[in-house]
Amino acid sequence: MTSPGQGFHVTAVTLLTNTSRTDESRYGSTITPKAFTSAFASNAPPSEIRTHFTSQDDRILVFEHGLPQLAPFLGRAFRGADGLAQYLGIVSECLSFEDMRFGGDGDGDGDGDGDGGGYVVDAEARTVAVRGAARFTWRSTGQSWDEMFVYVLAFDGECKVERR
Repeated sequence: MTSPGQGFHVTAVTLLTNTSRTDESRYGSTITPKAFTSAFASNAPPSEIRTHFTSQDDRILVFEHGLPQLAPFLGRAFRGADGLAQYLGIVSECLSFEDMRFGGDGDGDGDGDGDGGGYVVDAEARTVAVRGAARFTWRSTGQSWDEMFVYVLAFDGECKVERR
């Protein structure tokens, strides 16, 4: 499995009525999104990536922004657990990556202070945005490039990635 490139966007729909103070402090932490981005950066198998998503199949949506004519995983919605598996499969067929980092990992937040910055948390909306960087290689041509990208992740009441 490889990591998504250009503007990978995973989002969620969650009504925020009944959000408790405990929920807010839990979503104010970057532990959950860091575990998710770490799984991508470490080239975790799709089965591990799946554990970071909601168990509600109809609440899973993966959408990577970009022109569909540039890559078969860009500009289209992958829905449910099967869609997630299909997305991860297509990306891994097309791309490999190295030196993936997020937020304060390496220079992911650009300030080099190693404080874990670069994760922007909206606790009320249960949404986290994080900037990442990696060197990607298109498998069929061997062409490589350095890329910065953004993940936008939204979480359900169990701190699992869910669609918005």
